[in-house]
Amino acid sequence: MLSLHHAHLMCSDIDATLDFLVRGLGADVIRDVDFAGARNVLLQLGSGHVHLYDQAPKHPGQGTVHHLGIQSDDLETARKRLQDIGASVTEIRSDPLADYLMAQGPDKLLLEIFAPRAEVLAELPDYFAMNR
Repeated sequence: MLSLHHAHLMCSDIDATLDFLVRGLGADVIRDVDFAGARNVLLQLGSGHVHLYDQAPKHPGQGTVHHLGIQSDDLETARKRLQDIGASVTEIRSDPLADYLMAQGPDKLLLEIFAPRAEVLAELPDYFAMNR
């Protein structure tokens, strides 16, 4: 099963973006961690999620979004399905928090398809719930 999980925003000033979303929109900070070599802040805004990444956009502009985060309970099947339609897909990578792959779609749409580790699921069950 696949479920859209989050929008991931590149931030030239992560603290300013964090302040804007928390104070301006009422987002809640779920976690502030180092992941893939940079500070990542995970926010909940209503029933949706926003991830902030502490790196300026490579191509700044209005509405710069780095990727769509898709949670999966079967990365191999997701990878094969994307390969079968000719998408550019990475190998499955491992990180202390999750296994993941990256894929690119039309218009350079970047997808992160990930499976959180069991201990992360146990610590944040509501955040990673796939059936809401």
